[in-house]
Amino acid sequence: MQPSSDPNTATLLVVDDDLVTQARLNAYFSQEGYRVLLAGDGEAFWRAFERGGADLVLLDINLPGQDGLSLARELRGRAPGIGIILLTSRSDDIDKIVGLEVGADDYVTKPFNPRELLARVKSLLRRTAGARPTDEGEVFRFAGWTLDLPRRRLSAPHGADVALTRGEFELLALLVRHPGEVINRDRLSRAVSGHDWSPQDRTIDVLVRRLRAKLDTDGRTDSLITTVRGEGYRLAVDTASARGGAPAPDSGRD
Repeated sequence: MQPSSDPNTATLLVVDDDLVTQARLNAYFSQEGYRVLLAGDGEAFWRAFERGGADLVLLDINLPGQDGLSLARELRGRAPGIGIILLTSRSDDIDKIVGLEVGADDYVTKPFNPRELLARVKSLLRRTAGARPTDEGEVFRFAGWTLDLPRRRLSAPHGADVALTRGEFELLALLVRHPGEVINRDRLSRAVSGHDWSPQDRTIDVLVRRLRAKLDTDGRTDSLITTVRGEGYRLAVDTASARGGAPAPDSGRD
């Protein structure tokens, strides 16, 4: 079975060893019109994933056997386009940051409000349904790098493709569309996760750090993505669009 492109008829794969949580999520999302698959550990997860055509995975971190973080990393390698929301019982940032670093798209802390989780699921499904029509033909070049929006592909100056998680791609795409412009954390957070940024949320900072590690190569001493303290981030170099060829305006330069 192929995954659905319609967010209203999507298949969710719930991976949690707590049977009460499984039953609760199954009942709630089934009532909302989703097809729900259930698994309690890594082995059951892979069996369900291979036969179920899931569009989005709700993945508990603390699983018996292979934990949720290693499952998320492996899943991202096998299915780059699938949505992954981590469920964690920890209130600190450790699981959340590590989860983003292994390729998860979002996270929700237990105990969670089902309506909030539903909103996160809907938002992520909209963003994973496919490239936006406005992406058609948009290819940006900056400092030797090439970001192909329709193909969701980043190519290094020497030509090799560099893998991006969905969050990294969405953040970089927003920055390259507005070179030199300071993009605040609210706007970046909405592009990445579909909801506003909160002061306790380090998602954007983690993604920026990961992008810098990938982009700032060949002995660069200044980062392509600069921090504007108290405001946000900006792409510090000009971009050129393959459609027009001319550098985009560099507004907001220091």
